[in-house]
Amino acid sequence: MKSHPTMKHAVPALIDIGANLTHESFRPDFDAVLDRARAHGVSRIVVTGASAGGSRAAHALALAHPGFLHATAGVHPHHAHEYDDATDELLRELVATPEVKAVGETGLDYYRNYSPHAAQIAAFERQLAIAVDSGKPLFLHQRDAHADFIACLDGVRGRIGRAVVHCFTGERAELVDYLDRGCHIGITGWICDERRGEHLRELVRLVPADRLMIETDAPYLLPRDLHPKPSHRRNEPMYLAHVCAAVARARGEDVAVTAALTSATARAFFALDA
Repeated sequence: MKSHPTMKHAVPALIDIGANLTHESFRPDFDAVLDRARAHGVSRIVVTGASAGGSRAAHALALAHPGFLHATAGVHPHHAHEYDDATDELLRELVATPEVKAVGETGLDYYRNYSPHAAQIAAFERQLAIAVDSGKPLFLHQRDAHADFIACLDGVRGRIGRAVVHCFTGERAELVDYLDRGCHIGITGWICDERRGEHLRELVRLVPADRLMIETDAPYLLPRDLHPKPSHRRNEPMYLAHVCAAVARARGEDVAVTAALTSATARAFFALDA
C-alpha cells in the first residue's frame, strides 16, 4: 500500500530544530500536538524563543517536558526595537540554563522592516555578544539583509562557536557565504513548494551532511504539497517526516539516511545529549 505523506515513516527518530510552540494557535491542543509529533517519529523539538516573553515561555515549556522539548532564547529582528538592557539581562539568564540550547532567534529582516535597520543591527550585535560570552550556538534569521548580516557575523568571526541559518530559502551565493563561514543550514517545508522551492531542491545537495538539519517552523510554512491539507492550515511538528522525505528526494538519499544524519547533526549542534 502506498504510504500517505503524513504517515509515520520507518526511519530513525527525527529532531525538529525550530518550532514556535509558544504560538497562541497551539494553546487549545498543545498536548495533542506533542502526541502527534511523537507518533510521527519526532523524538525532540527545539522551541524557538523570538522575544523576551517568548523566550521565557519557551524555557518554561522545556522545563515542563524534559528530554523532549528544548529551547532557544533570543529576540527576532521584528522585535528588535523592544531590545533594552532588561531584555539583554533576561536573555543572559535564560541562556545560562541547561534547557536553553542556543542564542536566538536573532538576525536581520529587511523584508518586513518591523524594526528600523539600526535597531535590528544593534539587537543582533548584542545577541552575538551573548553567544560569544556563553559559548552556546546561534540560531539565526536572515531575510533581504544578507550583506549586513554577513558583516555582523564577520565582526565576531573566530569568537563564536556553532551557528545555524534557520529556514534557509536564499540563493546559491548566500549559501556559499554561510558554508564558507562554517554555518549549519536549517531546511523547512519551503523545499516542498513546487514553484518557490525549486532552487532549494538543487541547493540542498550542496550542504554537507554534518551541517544539514531540518525543521518545521510551525505553525508557519505548512508544506504546500500535503494532501489532504489540514483544514486549519496550521503547520506542526508531526509534518517533519514530510519535510525529511522531501529533503531526501532532493539529495538522492534514502529517507532513513537523511533522518539519521540530520538528527545526529542536531544532537551534536545543540549538545542535546550533554
